[in-house]
Amino acid sequence: MTVDTVISGGTVVTTERMLDASVAIDAGRIVGVGERDVLPPAATEIDASGKLVMPGVVDPHVHIDGYLSLDSYETATSAAALGGVTSCLNFAWQAWIGELSIWETEGTVLEAIERQKRKMSESLIDVGLHASLTREDPAVFEEFDAVIDEGVTSFKIFTAYEIGLSNGFLNHVFEQVAERDAVAVLHTEDDSVCEELAARFKAEGRDDPTWYPKSRPDYAEAMAAEDAVRMATEAGAKYYGIHTSCRKAAAVLDEFRTDGSLVRAETCTHYTTLDESVYHDQGNLPIIAPPIRAPDDVEAMFEYLGQGTLSVVSTDHVAQNRADKEGGPWWDSLLGANGLQTSLPVFHDEAVNRRGFSYPFLVRVMCTNPARTFGLPGKGTIEPGTDADIVLFDPNETYTITADDNASVADYSLYEGREVIGKVTDTFVRGEPVVTDGTVVGTPGHGEYIHRELPDWNH
Repeated sequence: MTVDTVISGGTVVTTERMLDASVAIDAGRIVGVGERDVLPPAATEIDASGKLVMPGVVDPHVHIDGYLSLDSYETATSAAALGGVTSCLNFAWQAWIGELSIWETEGTVLEAIERQKRKMSESLIDVGLHASLTREDPAVFEEFDAVIDEGVTSFKIFTAYEIGLSNGFLNHVFEQVAERDAVAVLHTEDDSVCEELAARFKAEGRDDPTWYPKSRPDYAEAMAAEDAVRMATEAGAKYYGIHTSCRKAAAVLDEFRTDGSLVRAETCTHYTTLDESVYHDQGNLPIIAPPIRAPDDVEAMFEYLGQGTLSVVSTDHVAQNRADKEGGPWWDSLLGANGLQTSLPVFHDEAVNRRGFSYPFLVRVMCTNPARTFGLPGKGTIEPGTDADIVLFDPNETYTITADDNASVADYSLYEGREVIGKVTDTFVRGEPVVTDGTVVGTPGHGEYIHRELPDWNH
């Protein structure tokens, strides 16, 4: 028997350990992990000497080719592949009518899913979807079973902006999600607090971007999280707190975790590597929601990652251009920042190089945990029988991040000029090389739609 590929000479990283081993790949799947001499011959031999052989990153929180984001699937997933991301979860937005909307008529969640599935034909990596609920329309519950049948097993809900849901309707959503054993994904900020503070600062002419984080304070995030997670707990729903940014919100989630089975949460790379000084240094470019917080909140993100209250690190990737961010007061800046291409090297440099976290920890929070949390059983791990989504990572290569290298259409980076140690050299998606020696070689359209399962959170 001859297999397609064997990657040898590297150090394989699992959720529990690191081992010198080779990985055999055939027909897009991992068929063996062990000593090279016990694995079959291969049509292609890849030497990974001096490199880590890791599962591909699973990013459960990206915005591509739709509301807010300028990236096409080709540009975003090229950036993702360069950053070692082999699977991601995008959003299918239920169309609504409003000041912030890009739609002229209301639409259904199923229409949103079909819209995104059509667009992702140029993807280089595998992509799944969350359903984003934007209106208080009970008719949406009639779609839930069909949405899950489409492999979309998570529902994103906001408590802020014009698409924020009231607690009464949100309570009903949790009941419906719990009934189907799906996952509720929550953006939690108290809208009335944020709106009042923003209006006050505008009236006072406080247009300097250093006032932006004060307009969306940490306690507003914690307040909304406490309401939401309490209702989810009462309903028995799986709760996933998206982009947790501060100590106060993480503490709320920690209080409600009990055995941890029904309450989970993520933070993002920028909340673990940047603090609110970026608003002084970079102006409007870091305008995201929730805002980047105080230095103590950065410490809190690592504390809660270490103990498991936060179990995933994502990007919340949004492609915007400088022209839409700069040149006016902070309240005129579009929200969002790109991060798919830089997330793994930046988080690795901070967590492993600077703080001494282990490589198995890195694999858990960026690969395995998001896959298990969202029902992607063939992803996020290097185990025989799973998809051969593999990243070769040179832990010793030093380079300086610059937006000039962006594959995303975004023309800036929050990490501009940051020197990091550790770089993705090669990325494989289902056994096919998508990035080789730091260059995109994959074919647009190689990526497949991920039809997700209802996840089992009892492990």
